[in-house]
Amino acid sequence: MRFQGEVAVITGAGRGIGAAIARKLFVEGCRVAIVDIDEATAIQSARAIDPAGERSMAVFCDVSNKESVDQAMAKVIANYGQVDILVNNAGITSDAMFHKMSLEQWQKVIDVNLTGIFLVTRAVVPQMRERKRGRIINISSTSAYGNIGQANYSATKAGVIGMTKTLAKELGRYNITVNAIEPGVIETDMLKAVPQKIKDGWLETMPLARMGQPEDVANAVCFLASDEASFITGVELPVCGGFMII
Repeated sequence: MRFQGEVAVITGAGRGIGAAIARKLFVEGCRVAIVDIDEATAIQSARAIDPAGERSMAVFCDVSNKESVDQAMAKVIANYGQVDILVNNAGITSDAMFHKMSLEQWQKVIDVNLTGIFLVTRAVVPQMRERKRGRIINISSTSAYGNIGQANYSATKAGVIGMTKTLAKELGRYNITVNAIEPGVIETDMLKAVPQKIKDGWLETMPLARMGQPEDVANAVCFLASDEASFITGVELPVCGGFMII
């Protein structure tokens, strides 16, 4: 096991990609904090990977709210004593063509997808700096490069990349690596809202010609969190079956 005794915090880990990441890190030896705004799904996810509850905890958190974030991270550190790996995965969509997008739709996605990463990372980084070790993996998206109907979502995911590179420069001296993963077409609940005709079009042109699975993203996270990636920081890693080269 690559992460024996280490502690991982995964936001948005109640289902989908986040749950797969939590499961993978748990199997590799981590104690995992499954953080989600839906406490019931967080509990369910924690029980699914660790029925005995010996190396997992479910934590309610609204990542867009500073007080909620501070309370959640304090709870994790009080329980586990440290955070070695932070995976900023929580995210939402609220799609609309730009001329129809409301300010509420814009702001809500910004608050969760971008401000959420700022708040959670800010709450965790001080103890990483003190211990001079840490791995931060931010989940961006191939939509960072533009996607029709997703001006808000694309803006946040592009912002995640900029934040990742800035933090990599600032935190490297403390032996903290910061990297971003860009999932492409991954089979999750979020993808269910996309019309089948559009998904078929993607599959026709993608080199690997298949939908990605949450486990594909989890495997990439596991690598970037490991010692094998100790000299990698500030990178964008597409996990997209070649979607970025079509």
